[in-house]
Amino acid sequence: MNPSDGEDGSVTPPYLSALVGSVLVLTAIRIVVPAVPSRRRARPIGRVHALLVLLGTVGLVVHCTAMFARPFALGIPGAAALVGPIDALGPASVLLYVAPAALVLLGLRRQWPPVPGVLLLALLAVGVTMYDGGALRVHLVAIFAAVVLLAGALLLFVSGLGRGVLSPAR
Repeated sequence: MNPSDGEDGSVTPPYLSALVGSVLVLTAIRIVVPAVPSRRRARPIGRVHALLVLLGTVGLVVHCTAMFARPFALGIPGAAALVGPIDALGPASVLLYVAPAALVLLGLRRQWPPVPGVLLLALLAVGVTMYDGGALRVHLVAIFAAVVLLAGALLLFVSGLGRGVLSPAR
């Protein structure tokens, strides 16, 4: 599957369908399989940590939308001013990628240790492939992996919202 349509940098419907489908499969596993999330490894997430993950994820979605779905991004309230700087791939773009990625990692820092570790590597791969001038296809594969890993982390290893504001209830 070629994830890119080519010249305009947009992604193909099969790529988006596979991405959404993968997240839906993980969601179905969470709903249908009683052993998920693992009682040994899953931990609740505090409200502040959940908010950090949410804000970081929204920021990453805005970043990707600005790069791959510009017309849609221009319709998001407040995002129009960010589209140009993000798409330019300059220092502002780097900051607007690193900040939300850091929020996601901060929000997941109290989860089972491999969860933030693997996500750090995935988000690093996205960042490197975004700014190294390499093939778009490689970058889209890194994005696909990062999205599936983030969804997997949230759906398979977070046991729910904890009672504590800052840290999960023990």
